[in-house]
Amino acid sequence: MSSLPAGWYKDPAEPDTQRYWDGEGWLGKAIPADAVPPDGPPPVEEEPPPAPEPTATPAGPAATPAPQSPQSPPPGWGPQPPPPPGWQPPPGWHQPPAGQQPPPGWQPPAGQQPPPGWQPPAGQQPPPGWQPPPGWQPPPGMFPPMQARPHGFALAGLGPRLVARLIDIGAVLLLNVVINGWFAYQWAREFVPMYRATLDEMANGGSAWDVQASGRMDGLLWAMLIIATLLWLAYEAPSIGSSGQTLGKRIMRIKVVAVEDTKPLGFGRAFGRWARLGLWTPAWGCAGIGFVLQLIDCVSPIFDQQLRQAFHDKTARTVVIALPPDDRQPVDATTGGNGSTGQN
Repeated sequence: MSSLPAGWYKDPAEPDTQRYWDGEGWLGKAIPADAVPPDGPPPVEEEPPPAPEPTATPAGPAATPAPQSPQSPPPGWGPQPPPPPGWQPPPGWHQPPAGQQPPPGWQPPAGQQPPPGWQPPAGQQPPPGWQPPPGWQPPPGMFPPMQARPHGFALAGLGPRLVARLIDIGAVLLLNVVINGWFAYQWAREFVPMYRATLDEMANGGSAWDVQASGRMDGLLWAMLIIATLLWLAYEAPSIGSSGQTLGKRIMRIKVVAVEDTKPLGFGRAFGRWARLGLWTPAWGCAGIGFVLQLIDCVSPIFDQQLRQAFHDKTARTVVIALPPDDRQPVDATTGGNGSTGQN
């Protein structure tokens, strides 16, 4: 149904004339464009009587007009001007000849194929069944970006990855309380006198930088940082190398897999992935430089829209996937597994 109301409009086929549009088609004969049209539709014209059938002519050598080529257009045919604003093709409209382009913004009616060479405007989806011409490139923003699914699984979200990392930090912290507790106690015994001496120096008008830490404090600090690094390595690398999951990743149902297959990473590859992040831990004693570098690595998946890889994932060529709720696990195709736990 057309959205153009009934009334007198310029004929798109003959701009020098105007005709009456009843909402579905043109009625009556055309009148000059500058003439004042009557109110309402034109009067109904009586149909002319049928023409008499031509009498058969005797066969003879009389010349007959040569038939026109079916490929040539009729006399006077040419490109037509665009229709008035809001005009929609009436029912029964057929496609224009090959090579003739529709007006800008035109959309084919439902169930009708667009003419050859037609391209959908930017930001609009093509009609069903439309095939692009050779060499055609879609305009930017026409098709939404496809989300990668490594080995058929969705990528792990940034939220679950953050929660899993916080759980792992808490687990490593508990290990440090047990293993590093004695070193932390000895360091505190050295720190309390130095702190009191600093307060006394500042009360007497001195500077806090005049009080220097003892060499034993520095040794205890480096020992705690090295032990913390080794505890983190022992906690994460073996579990990622064998199953792709630490305690936090198991709770959040995410898993580390290789980009090329789903085989276990092995300790060597898991160590390389951890080292890109964990070996900066001793540098915490250098004005917190190690902490800053580790923080940048942890937020780096935000800037990778394709695979959400952190810097340590790019180093090891790994990706973090989200496991579905049906306990289905990634299984390498070469093993013949079906990808479900508890099944042969």
